[in-house]
Amino acid sequence: MSSVIILEAFYSMDGLKNLYFTIFFMLYMLVVFANTAVIFVIIIDKALHKPMHIFLCNLAVNGIYGGTALLPSFLSTLLSPYHEVSLACCKAQTYFLHTYAIIEFTILSVMCYDRYVAVCYPLHYHSIMTMKKVYKLVALSWGYPLVAFGLFFVLTLQLKFCKNKIGKVYCSNFSLVKLSCDDTYVVNILGLLSVVVYAFPQLAMTLYSYGHILKICLTATRKSKMKALKTCTPHLLAILNYSVGCFIEIVQGRFDTSYLPFETEIFMSLYFLIFPPILNPIIYGLSVHALRANLSRLFRTKNKLQVIPKKQDVKTLSVLVNCISENVS
Repeated sequence: MSSVIILEAFYSMDGLKNLYFTIFFMLYMLVVFANTAVIFVIIIDKALHKPMHIFLCNLAVNGIYGGTALLPSFLSTLLSPYHEVSLACCKAQTYFLHTYAIIEFTILSVMCYDRYVAVCYPLHYHSIMTMKKVYKLVALSWGYPLVAFGLFFVLTLQLKFCKNKIGKVYCSNFSLVKLSCDDTYVVNILGLLSVVVYAFPQLAMTLYSYGHILKICLTATRKSKMKALKTCTPHLLAILNYSVGCFIEIVQGRFDTSYLPFETEIFMSLYFLIFPPILNPIIYGLSVHALRANLSRLFRTKNKLQVIPKKQDVKTLSVLVNCISENVS
């Protein structure tokens, strides 16, 4: 049983190792910086302590969680001459990346419910979306994926691995299962069923929420339609961005993409892990007026350390200098 996993895709990056390191290091800094800025602004501004912004804050936290689960290990393995990771680190990364993906989808579905209540029941919004309910939804968004995937991942942890080569730049559950020398029929079947468990409730909530929002918009006035569109556009863009990334990952995992250029394969495999955490702060930062105003205020370049003396202070200083000069003379 091997205690080391070789990530073979890194060998194709050796020729431009320094360039790849610089690019992905900058991407990681961007993920951390953009999401930390969103979290900081929402925390310090009490006017943003509203359900939608609290969910957005959790989306930003998850973006940092996912980026940190992938990129520091990615950068370290890229610089390593053997491109190896320990089996324990590979298992840990698998758990973190899969839970990141499920948490992201769960938070987005909770935000769907929030938009459904805001558009369909505007007069009762605050009585329905109480802070107590918001905190329960936040706890559900994190607790459900962490526990649900953990229960399934126990089966993978019990497998014995007789191979140690993965043709990707990160570890995943499906890749680990393929390395096993045990019979994985049951694990594969449960893996397919687990996808339904992880994704169906969120998908049902999303379709139900936007189905009702669309129904309301069909009978609403033009002004109400524009307001609903403005309210839901950032969230729809976030869902579209994440869905595209997941679709690309599924296509790459189920079909032969070896005919594609290596750079394209890397882009496809990392899209859903890197670009949603980068684009979500941009989407919401540009679309939500209150958040945009606070972010611009935070990054506005002003020389706050320059002190301009008052007239009274200048006069007092002048009298003091005259007194000193008279005493010296």
